[in-house]
Amino acid sequence: MTASFLILETGRPIASMRRHGGFDHWIRVAAGLRASAVETVDAQTGATLPDPGDRIGVLVTGSGAMVSDREPWSERAAPWLKAAVESGVPVFGICYGHQLLAHALGGEVADNPAGRGMGTVQVETTAGAADDPLFAALPSPFAAQATHLQSVRHLPEGAQCLATAQHDPNYAFRFGDQAWGVQFHPEFSAMHMRGYIRARADALRAEGTDPVALARAVSAAPHARNLLRRFVRHAYTVRSRVGAVPDGR
Repeated sequence: MTASFLILETGRPIASMRRHGGFDHWIRVAAGLRASAVETVDAQTGATLPDPGDRIGVLVTGSGAMVSDREPWSERAAPWLKAAVESGVPVFGICYGHQLLAHALGGEVADNPAGRGMGTVQVETTAGAADDPLFAALPSPFAAQATHLQSVRHLPEGAQCLATAQHDPNYAFRFGDQAWGVQFHPEFSAMHMRGYIRARADALRAEGTDPVALARAVSAAPHARNLLRRFVRHAYTVRSRVGAVPDGR
């Protein structure tokens, strides 16, 4: 077994934020993982996707792409992601990763009828979150950072909705025992969020939203951010039971 986490990179940050690193770096830091504990594979380049069963866990990044465009690299990643889930490897999808996971498992992804979701949003947990390994300890509501145009319109059959937001009823879900998707960005700090709002200022104004006011309303989202560390701890525990993590990690 390869005692590492795999980050499936499905896109890059907007140009103005790339000086802070890629999504894989943001996720690794927020999750509290050492660089040596993570391998990144760029799905968009057509890189070979390794056997997911060899990993402690899989994290799927966000992207500027659209799942509904069915780009070849994305459609190639979808069955790989489904196989990861079916093999019992813990999986955590973020934004595009959340949508790709839902699509891979039979759900529906499309433009959000409420329009763009952006800024620090309030997330409400559902009754299904009460006994969830990652969400049970969260307050309701909790703050999270968001930037997206599409959403999961219909969850995969058998998925459990864990959280909703004012503009999206399927803001987080769990499928089976070890796979999660979240529409928000737990890896985003307030700095990341404000940077995205500045970059999207013209589009926001065209949509009738004041980007200055939106940026001022940004706040820290520690509960959302801590989900990544909870996932890492959970994945280590689960994979240790099946011998995927050697002594000493």
